[in-house]
Amino acid sequence: MHILDTGARFSAVRFSPVFSPSTTPPRRRHFIVRANLPFPKHQAKYHKELEAAIDAVDRACRLCVDVKKSLFSSKEKILEKNDQTPVTIADFGVQALVSLELSKLFPSIPLVAEEDSLFLRENNLVGSVVSEVNAKASIGDNQLSDADVLEAIDRGGKDAYTSIDVLQVLDPIDGTRGFLKGDDALYVVGLALVVDNEIVLGVMGCPNWPGDSSDGSTGTLMLSHIGCGTWTKSLQASGDWTRRFVDACGLVNKARFCIQESQSWESLPLSASFNATTDSNDIHSDEILLLPTCCGSLCKYLMVASGRASVFLLRIRTQRTIKSWDHAVGIICVNEAGGKVTDWEGDEINLEEDQSERRIIFPAGGVVVSNGSLHHQILEMISSASPTL
Repeated sequence: MHILDTGARFSAVRFSPVFSPSTTPPRRRHFIVRANLPFPKHQAKYHKELEAAIDAVDRACRLCVDVKKSLFSSKEKILEKNDQTPVTIADFGVQALVSLELSKLFPSIPLVAEEDSLFLRENNLVGSVVSEVNAKASIGDNQLSDADVLEAIDRGGKDAYTSIDVLQVLDPIDGTRGFLKGDDALYVVGLALVVDNEIVLGVMGCPNWPGDSSDGSTGTLMLSHIGCGTWTKSLQASGDWTRRFVDACGLVNKARFCIQESQSWESLPLSASFNATTDSNDIHSDEILLLPTCCGSLCKYLMVASGRASVFLLRIRTQRTIKSWDHAVGIICVNEAGGKVTDWEGDEINLEEDQSERRIIFPAGGVVVSNGSLHHQILEMISSASPTL
């Protein structure tokens, strides 16, 4: 059940916990929500799981911030995985922390996540991860052992679960390259709950998201629950929830686009119709605005769901696999904000195609994430241009 049916879209509206669901608040009026959730619990079937996810992601983001502060003071903090993707103590720490927090409340729900402990053991860095996790976990006076943390990490490994009807899907840090840059490049901790191949809730935390709040603070926490919308608040301990909507752009040449930092605009089908520019002050009629790249896919989902971007395009490269944790939480956040996510043929993303592990997705051609209004136009342009690319 939706809290509100406005019949229109705007980028951010705040709601009160006491208004009637049948009442449409006036435009630009702010209604403040000061609660753990921005909507009544009875409206959210999975409110317990959502509250646990919010707490876990919040703790994980604080771990990331603390690790990043010391990232460049110790070379031991930075590792290089076999696939040449940079990984840090934070990746393993986040996976262990989220796994521990969720398993206490929902021990029967398996976790699908990116890391496993083998690499950590081989590099003799278990102690560093255990220290970070102990500092953030809700363990009271008890200290987690090396074995506790390693087991928590491997709970998300590909051989760790048997039930696949209900899954928690975690990306410990999406945009690790941004995390390692030491500047304001965006990165996201993303967690989703999947029930019978339907994503029913998601939480994303972005510690250095440019401030939306009046106090100028940075960092955002975004949540979505099926039928309850997409909401954000500051990553600070207290704050107000603000409902988010995709933008209302209905013209492709007026849209703001995001693409993978590893892909060029010229490699995408729409380049047959439009050139791209990053200069928002000088856009010609045959150009579209390409927003500066940010690391990781989930950052771009966050941008579309919050109304800062209109479209995110991802083209599949034959040498790369598409991982479920790079998309699951982003999909529900965009959908609940009024947007749409499909493959290049217009089909919804299927999380069950990887029948044995639920770790890989196979979207035809790539992924299209949009504000919904532009989706059909984008798909038509992809269809007409793809044979020549």
